[in-house]
Amino acid sequence: MTTAPSTRIRIVDAFADRPFTGNPAGVVLLDAFRDDAWHQHVALEVNHAETAFAHPLPAGGEADWALRWFTPATEVDLCGHATLATAHVLHATGAATGPVRFATRAGVLRATAHADGTLTLDFPTAPLTPAELPEAAARALGARPVAAYDTGPHLGDLLVELADEKAVRALTPDHRSLAEHSERGVIATAPAEDPSRGYDYVSRGFFPRVGIDEDPVTGSAHTALAPFWSERLGRTDLTGLQASPRSGFVRTSVRGDRTLLTGRAVTVIEGDLLA
Repeated sequence: MTTAPSTRIRIVDAFADRPFTGNPAGVVLLDAFRDDAWHQHVALEVNHAETAFAHPLPAGGEADWALRWFTPATEVDLCGHATLATAHVLHATGAATGPVRFATRAGVLRATAHADGTLTLDFPTAPLTPAELPEAAARALGARPVAAYDTGPHLGDLLVELADEKAVRALTPDHRSLAEHSERGVIATAPAEDPSRGYDYVSRGFFPRVGIDEDPVTGSAHTALAPFWSERLGRTDLTGLQASPRSGFVRTSVRGDRTLLTGRAVTVIEGDLLA
């Protein structure tokens, strides 16, 4: 039996300043993308919310690296934490210096590393359109929203505002029922009960339809959360807390049709992918 050449794979905790917090993502740097089935098998083997696959592009184009994201069940159009994790790996390994431009399904995304160790992602701002959470989905979520909004084609989820932070933290959804009764992921949010604790709004994200019951820290969701709360609170620069069991902070800044997402990342595992 011939063993295929190994490929480096890293597990990175994104939107985290220490290991075992934030949102873990697999990162695989390649010379070129392989067939879709291989990417999906690797993502299922890694079994984190997303695994990112990236390869360098020829110099002189509109982007520096091509980037794709896979959950354990499917490829997705936009992912924040795995993009942050990829940018972290590129800078940590010396594969990139300065801003990095990624060619993705959601267009060209930009990542910038700062001297203090943070990274900022430049993502498209999600459009928000009033919508309704189906009654059966509300029962599965375990809370009746104050309001709900469609987040547009790139996210494809529903943003639901709940009465207060306690309601968001207390959610215990029936994930199987939520997947059956909602074709969308659900991002639940409320204003911070006490902004002096370092965040302006709180959220949680549930995406059982794509194999993620609860996402620890959903960077892309903040492209909808940021404009929603910036309009409510009257400030463009805010900090969101995603209150999953792992938890993580995302600093957000709305710049018209672009939203900046800033956080940290930590590599926790590095090894060889032999398959």
